[in-house]
Amino acid sequence: MKSFLYLALLLFSTTLLAQTAQIKGIILDESKTPIPSVNVSYLDGGTLTNENGFYNLAIPANKNITVTISYVGFKKVVFTVNLKEGEDKEINPVLKTDIEQISTVIITGDRRSKVEGLITISPKTIRKIPGANAGVENLLKTLPGVSSNNELSTQYSVRGGNYDENLVYVNEIEVYRPFLIRSGQQEGLSFVNTDMVRNVDFSAGGFQAKYGDKLSSVLSIDYRRPVDFGASLQASLLGASASVEGVSKNKKLSAIIGLRYRDNSLFVNAKETESNFKPRFADAQTYLSYQVNDKFELGFLGNVSINKYDYEPFTRQTNFGTIQDPKALLIFYEGQEKDQYETYFAALKGSYEISDNYTAKLIGSVFNTQEQEHYDILAEYRLGDVNTDIGSSDLGEVEFSEGVGAQLTHARNDLDALIFNVEHKGILKIKDHQIDYGIKYTHEDIRDRIQEYEIIDSAGFSIRPPFEDFQNNQPYEAFDAPLESFNSVRAFNSTQINRIQSYVQWSYKTTLGESDAWFNAGVRSHTWAVTNDDETASAQSVISPRAQFAIQPNWEADMLFRLSGGYYYQPPFYRELRGQTGEVNPNVKAQKSVHFVLGNDYSFKAGDRPFKLVSEAYYKKLTDVNPYTLENVRIRYEAANIAEAYAYGFDFRLNGEFVAGTESWLSFGYLKTEENINDRGYISRPTDQRLKFAVLFQDYVPKIPSLKMYLNLVYNTGLPGGSPNYADPYDYQTRLPDYRRADVGFSYVIVDPSENNTNTNWLKAFEELNIGIEIFNLFDNQNSITNTFIRDVYTKRLYSIPNYLSPRVFNVKLSMRF
Repeated sequence: MKSFLYLALLLFSTTLLAQTAQIKGIILDESKTPIPSVNVSYLDGGTLTNENGFYNLAIPANKNITVTISYVGFKKVVFTVNLKEGEDKEINPVLKTDIEQISTVIITGDRRSKVEGLITISPKTIRKIPGANAGVENLLKTLPGVSSNNELSTQYSVRGGNYDENLVYVNEIEVYRPFLIRSGQQEGLSFVNTDMVRNVDFSAGGFQAKYGDKLSSVLSIDYRRPVDFGASLQASLLGASASVEGVSKNKKLSAIIGLRYRDNSLFVNAKETESNFKPRFADAQTYLSYQVNDKFELGFLGNVSINKYDYEPFTRQTNFGTIQDPKALLIFYEGQEKDQYETYFAALKGSYEISDNYTAKLIGSVFNTQEQEHYDILAEYRLGDVNTDIGSSDLGEVEFSEGVGAQLTHARNDLDALIFNVEHKGILKIKDHQIDYGIKYTHEDIRDRIQEYEIIDSAGFSIRPPFEDFQNNQPYEAFDAPLESFNSVRAFNSTQINRIQSYVQWSYKTTLGESDAWFNAGVRSHTWAVTNDDETASAQSVISPRAQFAIQPNWEADMLFRLSGGYYYQPPFYRELRGQTGEVNPNVKAQKSVHFVLGNDYSFKAGDRPFKLVSEAYYKKLTDVNPYTLENVRIRYEAANIAEAYAYGFDFRLNGEFVAGTESWLSFGYLKTEENINDRGYISRPTDQRLKFAVLFQDYVPKIPSLKMYLNLVYNTGLPGGSPNYADPYDYQTRLPDYRRADVGFSYVIVDPSENNTNTNWLKAFEELNIGIEIFNLFDNQNSITNTFIRDVYTKRLYSIPNYLSPRVFNVKLSMRF
């Protein structure tokens, strides 16, 4: 009898367990972008969508079950299902914006970003805002604390740091830049393909321990996982890009592929140097995702970039000086430059949801860059007075030469670098607590040949390097020593670096009285060893504790306060190990920064439109600083920890609907950063950008809403102007002129993606179609990036001749999505 009862109980329990079904799918917004952390629930249970918008919910079978899908800022979706035992049903709802909560969407929809101090940027805005090098970095330059005085460059400095101090991640995978690029016009394309972007987060400092070891900022980008077939095409006078995306029939495999081509000759041909310029910048990029099952997903990120830069300058005339004393520099060139940068990148990422509370990830990546920088250019120059006689046929030409000379530059630089990473990360949730951890191994193998020299001649004399122990009293004393180049670097380096990084951090949400509060605390460790030419330096290690605290008081005003800080180390990468002579110093220590950030987010309405004011004050104390010089975008380090520095300032950003239905913002930043080299006193660092003002503005014609305008306006005070080779930077603290630039775009929307396409003609094939024009450097400001130093034969005076950036340029643009 007991056996019968046990058997009956077992069968009954099995029947109960089997009487379930499940619903699954992807939750999207109106632009077909997956939404993470959406709540999917019924009376007795629920779940959240993952980072790709997927959900899987088990429900009782053979019963009417009411399911509610909700997310802040979107209208709820409620539906009833009745599924048979063991049945699976796929439901892919599209959440619509709740008009009554539009302010919540824009201002407070992303609570995580507010708490962590991240700025979230819309991919749609990135694609629309004009810029000489449009993309994510173009938009970053409109943010407070982010500076760049070169519109052709995708590199940027943040709060006094240099271009090497910024972390960039794509789908949690760290990406790298080429090493040898010297000027913005050589860069071509950014790694990030905006046609593939789903989400962009940016932190200008005080970031969490889960991010890597850099001193300044983090840019974290997510590529989207397609949910349907789509394609896009964009073409302009600067190049073209195309993307294709789709999913398999069973929805398990998705793929997106992007192709890009860019030609910078439109800008270079408009500059003061006449040249034969043949740029060929192209890349192909893909992101593949395969949902193995409900718990396990594989992702692959691949990129191939081939950038060729052929440059043959002919002549240049630069006018400078004052109205009363106009000067001009006239240069005749011989020779050419041939550069090539090839990069290959592949990464595989596996993500496994072991349970509802624990997710494990494994990431492996390989990066290879092969770079060539070859040039021989002879520049013969005349420095003199300009003819200002309006009635003269020689108006504007040099009529009296004060300086005559020549400069020969030569380089045969080649670099091959291979970087391999493998990383394990995990996320564990325990009620209101979350533990993030990770461990990463990196191997870097760099083979570098640097061979370059510069010879300067003036009035028949070869100017030698100004070493203290060298005396040349020509023409009063005969000089019979062999000639030497003014600047010469020759080295061959074979360098390997092995790194082990790890981190663990704790996050907790609670209440303090009637206020919501968030805590985050973590620590990173970084150990590395450098081997150069078979000589291995002692391993070095650093520990970086970091913490964040945020509180949202229960006030009538919607405010959130943040405080973050900690130790931020930057262990040296290869460029930081290589000194000005080309030799590698494997004993360079990590630069150290103690960083504090105090921030406030204030959300409010003005004229029934949503706005948000973000304010941050920061202070950084830096020690073991590795000084550097900055020429255009090339950084040359001392490869020695011989300085200390500081940076402080404050940033403001007001964003919201200045025009109904559009998002715009105003940015203002103040920065002061100085360094003390070998205890000689504090001087401005090369990135000491004191004031920053930027506007990003979107508008449309009320009676013709399809006609839209986009304005990108940046004003920066001048950077330190640099110094000649071998000169003492303490003797050259003059600044470049202020940087002023306005880029504007006008677009006519033929097919609007936000409206139903009711066209019955050929336009029905398009999801979006628009055509427009762009005007770069609208007011034709003469901005300069560096100075060229020329000597006057008669007075021995050294003139600093500005190297100007691009003038006003027009562009035509066509974009479409299918």
